[in-house]
Amino acid sequence: MSRVERAARATRALQPGHQIDLLTSGSALFAALVETIDAARAEVLLETYIFDFAGSVLAVAEALERAAARGVCVRVVVDGIGTGDVPAPWQARWKAAGLFWRVFNPAHGWRVLLPKRWRRMHRKLACIDGQFAFCGGINLIDDYRDPTYGSLAEPRFDFAVRVSGPLVADVHETMTRLWLRMQVTREAKRFDFAAALDSVRAAASAGTDAEDTHIGAEEFDDDAHQPHAGMLAALVVRDNVRFRKRIEYFYRYAINQAQREILIANAYFVPGVALQTALLKAAKRGVRITLLLQGRYEYFMQHHTSRAMYGTLLDAGIEIIEYEPSFLHAKVAVFDNPQGAIATVGSSNLDPISLLLAREANVIVRDDAFTEALRGHLVAAVRAVGKQVERKTYLHRPWHVRTLAWIAYGLMRLALFATRHRY
Repeated sequence: MSRVERAARATRALQPGHQIDLLTSGSALFAALVETIDAARAEVLLETYIFDFAGSVLAVAEALERAAARGVCVRVVVDGIGTGDVPAPWQARWKAAGLFWRVFNPAHGWRVLLPKRWRRMHRKLACIDGQFAFCGGINLIDDYRDPTYGSLAEPRFDFAVRVSGPLVADVHETMTRLWLRMQVTREAKRFDFAAALDSVRAAASAGTDAEDTHIGAEEFDDDAHQPHAGMLAALVVRDNVRFRKRIEYFYRYAINQAQREILIANAYFVPGVALQTALLKAAKRGVRITLLLQGRYEYFMQHHTSRAMYGTLLDAGIEIIEYEPSFLHAKVAVFDNPQGAIATVGSSNLDPISLLLAREANVIVRDDAFTEALRGHLVAAVRAVGKQVERKTYLHRPWHVRTLAWIAYGLMRLALFATRHRY
């Protein structure tokens, strides 16, 4: 059985019984988070790459503070580069309320250049009372604010989901595992090995690692088209230990199964050889492929490296649309499939950082209404505000633009060499 066939387990593990709400903006996510956190009675877990304590996000920070103050166990994990240290005033407020937080793989100054510091916690997850989970690409940052570019005229384009149902247990277990591992590391650094051992024993007593169980080994259900109570869905994660390529394998599997249409919206699109090959083969067999990509300049390497790859994709007849009104931050896709259309909403870009180095989490959904709703948002963006990249224009782009693209591509390959990863 090939790796991609084994990746099909992601869709074979789809479980019924889910209620999933599509959230189409940061403001929608923040409002749903505040509502759910304010109703929490036992536990709130939250992970995010960016927690920007400004604008509309303050409502979430305050909701977390209220929950901890009334006795709810609140644990927050932020990334050491995306967020860094929690601002001192909020540290004081959260500490007074009894809230716990950790910073994943902190990196300051020159240490950012060390390859081991490139491993990031890029997931955007939340789990409340083991009953509701949130997953997607939306950071905790105001829709109209960017840390580098300031105020935005239009909101950031991004998605998340709110879920109830069986996969919430997988989200809870995944988040708990990360917290326990970080706790072990924290205790070890303090040379408190007894406490660290206690944490390991606690982790062991909790059962098998969820990151090993939420992708089952069973085959496709024979009753995939039979009515179920609730939507079919599954959680797929990527880590740096056992599941290094699980999300990429899902994409390759879904691309290989598509017969009519593939619609991908991705902020930083730099596919590896295998993923690019899958797309080219799908285009060759007549699948209509539309890529909705970042049109505005954000980061040098991602912006220019992505454009170095346009030529091959355009030559294959793949349609490339650049989103320009604001920053496109979405990491979503819709695929037709013999068993029924599949959608994915999550945190993973299709670039080396997400697919080789970062902790990521995506939700896979097979439900006609959900898939069509997500597809509708993407098609509307393509038609209303997207700018199509024409092959003729691309081939005649200025020489300095071409030069920047290949410099960026070369730097990316050099960075990959430093991490000893093949892509």
